[in-house]
Amino acid sequence: MKFSDRMSRIETSASAMMSQQAREMKADGIDVIALSSGQPDFPTPEHVIAAANDAAKRGETKYTTISGSNELKDVVLEKFKRENNLDYTRDEIIIGNGSKQVIYNAFAAGTDEGGEVIIPAPFYVAYIDMIKFSGGIPVIIPCSSDQEFKLRPEQLEAAITPKTQWLLLNSPNNPTGAVYNKTELKALAEVLLRYPKIKILMDDIYEHIIFDDSAFTTLTNVEPKLRNRTVIANGVSKSYAMTGWRVGYAAAPKQMIQQMTKLQSLVTGGACSVSQAASIAALTGPQDFIKDRSKSFQERRDIVVSMINQAAGLNCPTPKGAFYIYPSCAGVIGKKTPAGKIISNDRDFVLYLLEQENVATVHGGAYGISPHFRISYASAQDELIEACQRIQRACAALV
Repeated sequence: MKFSDRMSRIETSASAMMSQQAREMKADGIDVIALSSGQPDFPTPEHVIAAANDAAKRGETKYTTISGSNELKDVVLEKFKRENNLDYTRDEIIIGNGSKQVIYNAFAAGTDEGGEVIIPAPFYVAYIDMIKFSGGIPVIIPCSSDQEFKLRPEQLEAAITPKTQWLLLNSPNNPTGAVYNKTELKALAEVLLRYPKIKILMDDIYEHIIFDDSAFTTLTNVEPKLRNRTVIANGVSKSYAMTGWRVGYAAAPKQMIQQMTKLQSLVTGGACSVSQAASIAALTGPQDFIKDRSKSFQERRDIVVSMINQAAGLNCPTPKGAFYIYPSCAGVIGKKTPAGKIISNDRDFVLYLLEQENVATVHGGAYGISPHFRISYASAQDELIEACQRIQRACAALV
């Protein structure tokens, strides 16, 4: 059986593969701790579940409008106005099957064959393959820990060519937890204003998971002139612990929404009606628990960063948001495992952690910068402590 050539452009998500391997190990009775998935351990709020149940009982189980129900669109409009001081209209909103789908819709609708997409690294693993599958060319800009994993305006300027069609920014960032402040976004905006043909995609999915003195802002807040060429992607998965409900949304210029909707009509036909009803309850119901959960994530962050920095050969900066850390494992490269194998790169290291101590993480190469690895601390605190102790033990065993 022959498959299309475009399938050779993409790979299965590294984090999904590691999480699947961890699930299979657990099914075999192995005591594995999976820190490879960006999934909050908190339950979906009860009022959200009740809203979904009520919607199903009322018979809201049919197709909605392809781009999402008007009721949910209106709630999303209010969310943008209330939380982000941004005004949109219904025809500037699309609801999709998770933020991942709306991001893909945007790239597929807005990228020509051979068009370039600037992406700061480290980046979320799916971005690169979405762009390649859409016919685009990822232009990766390494952003090291010395610059807090954030893109600088001079780097952006240097990467722009006549083929540049997009800039993608993710703040708070997966995998680093880096958060762009207003000054940093303003500096990037000043560059973009000089290149009016470049579109911008802001992935704001971790908007509410933010720590310390950080404050969330998105690019169009600091430079409204960019509004008419910016797609803002978001969703309910992370803030409301609704990963499996698969509802994301985006705000964008009307013409972009029309093209994204055209694609969605062919691929999925729209998001789940019951999940849309649940999302209305999430976005309109009590919001205080989000701050409480963010505080819990911050407490977990502090524990994990401290314990990882106590592991021989590892060095971990303190992130400002999301629920990931991205430690350097440069100090273990070249060392030998108890089985006599040399740790040659970060992929070797995460495989060693899995084989030696049954801890699943994701190698930094998947996110564009090595030698690093990603840990999700969205798990229970006692599980995180046990995992970090195992990682410390594994590092101590290297020679």
